[in-house]
Amino acid sequence: MRLISTPTTDLTYSDVFLLPAASAIRSRMDVDLAGGDGTGTTIPVVVANMTAVSGKRMAETVARRGGLAVLPQDIPLPVVRDAMAWVKARDLVFETPVVLSPTDTVVHAIHLMPKRAHGAVLVAGADGTFLGLVRASDCEGVDRFASLASVLHATVPTLDAAPFDAIRADADAGTSTPREAKETLDGALRAAFATLEAAGTDLLPVLRGGAVAGVLTRRGLLRSTMYAPAADAGGRLRIAAAVGINGDVGAKAAALLDAGADALVVDTAHGHQDSMLAALRAVRALAPGVPVVAGNVVSADGVRDLVAAGADIVKVGVGPGAMCTTRMMTAVGRPQFSAVLECAAAADELGASVWADGGVRYPRDVALALAAGARSVMIGSWFAGTYESPGDLLVDSAGRRYKESYGMASARAVQNRTRGEDAFDRERKGLFEEGISSSVMYLDPARPGVEDLLDMITAGLRSSMAYAGASTLAEFRERAVVGVQSAAGYEEGRPVPQSW
Repeated sequence: MRLISTPTTDLTYSDVFLLPAASAIRSRMDVDLAGGDGTGTTIPVVVANMTAVSGKRMAETVARRGGLAVLPQDIPLPVVRDAMAWVKARDLVFETPVVLSPTDTVVHAIHLMPKRAHGAVLVAGADGTFLGLVRASDCEGVDRFASLASVLHATVPTLDAAPFDAIRADADAGTSTPREAKETLDGALRAAFATLEAAGTDLLPVLRGGAVAGVLTRRGLLRSTMYAPAADAGGRLRIAAAVGINGDVGAKAAALLDAGADALVVDTAHGHQDSMLAALRAVRALAPGVPVVAGNVVSADGVRDLVAAGADIVKVGVGPGAMCTTRMMTAVGRPQFSAVLECAAAADELGASVWADGGVRYPRDVALALAAGARSVMIGSWFAGTYESPGDLLVDSAGRRYKESYGMASARAVQNRTRGEDAFDRERKGLFEEGISSSVMYLDPARPGVEDLLDMITAGLRSSMAYAGASTLAEFRERAVVGVQSAAGYEEGRPVPQSW
């Protein structure tokens, strides 16, 4: 990356812009978004390890589109094991539906429909045999305690999983190249789209031997032709997990590896401290065989020390997150663009990588973080207001849908994280917080699902790369030309939703 002029002060994303350059890129779909940080992602997006953001549904959905989700450190180990096993068992193409029995009630279905962007549930027998489909409209004007058997649609178009299973089997056996497998899969998805069009529907239950195997939606089908899933060597979706720096870190990390973690994130707000270095050494002593991520830091010295202690990837960012009050409480932190720029340069010298953690509000910020040298961008609060985040979907007095979010250094998060300690210590730790304990995150009516946001982010990033004449993110880091702008320059670039 090249700066037009040397800045005299630290900068955040709003302070800078990308300059267009000569480009031979004919289509933004011709660029490769793989970050190259060793995590196996095909898009440079990581879901932050926030309890209100990252859960199994988020992990499944984002990994299917090529990203990676990190499960928070304060989730009990048995729950983490179950979540990882669940994600690993999900399909690479088909979405996981909500499946209920015919004896379940309408009110049960109504409560679960918001868990899926398509707003429907499938009904199946005890052996998994598909019996029908129920949409929200089918639940209107009927007894809320009526059985689903009384409202389901038994005759709906379905899709056979067999052709997709054959494509995957050929790819696993090596009888087809990745390119051939992709072309065959695209052909099967086109055929499925034709079925959707002919039936005039936006959702197809997918059956394997008559039993429910998943669902394909119109948009999900199209996305499967545009994204490559983040899959491990066994063809299963990838998922990461976080561990703190206190207690028996080695034992906790070993348990997460045994559960199937594809990356370990050693996480604390202030990563440049002795306890972090000790925790990193304990994790590295396990010879984990997966990337080890550590943070957070904002300086080259912090990067060097964490890499020396065993980190493959360093998380960069202190205070830029939407739920974080660290800078207002302590004055500690650093504007994120400058932090990423310096830390990425230090990591490159050591053969390591950095993730830009926090401060992202728009797709432009993702592009700028990657231009500054980050291999991936961690996103938290932006994803909190989606169908896939773990919280309950609520509705305010104006009818707007929202979910609650909170910072991981807030009193609420500290209370969750210290539930095993005695009451005195918990109460005392609760007096200190550097995060918001409750924030309303509205669902964007136009983009209520995390996949909608991924579409927006990757579309913006692809265009940024095409403007810079870069076909890969490595080329983007080399070719990007960044300038410094005034607040008025930033405001000039904002769209005007109505006339002035």
